[in-house]
Amino acid sequence: MLSNQQAELKVLVADDHELTRLSLKFSLSKQRNIALVGLASNGREAIDLVERHHPEVLILDLQMPVMDGLSASTLVKKIEPDTQILAYSSAVEDSQTMPITETVSIDGFCHKDAPTEELVELVHQLGERSLNGTT
Repeated sequence: MLSNQQAELKVLVADDHELTRLSLKFSLSKQRNIALVGLASNGREAIDLVERHHPEVLILDLQMPVMDGLSASTLVKKIEPDTQILAYSSAVEDSQTMPITETVSIDGFCHKDAPTEELVELVHQLGERSLNGTT
């Protein structure tokens, strides 16, 4: 876990459901060493916000309008290769999680029904990887 002396993790959330975005905003704002830098409602907005804020971690819904998360993840990695992408979805079953993380530009996966603590721990783990330059 990050120490108090390390920089805050810049985190961006992209989800097409407003309630999910606001819930994540609330949950992440209560965490030490996490700075929420933006909220996007689709993949295109996520890309624009990545270009503007250069987050260490992007929490990305896979199914969104305008541009889905899988398409957006590929473009995000071209723009910011060190940004760690955490797929956050209820659409993928456990047996499909590994193939998704191996075939697209996703660095981790969290089911939407996972406890908040699990999501926050994954954000910290991926954030450390980004800050250390390991992908």
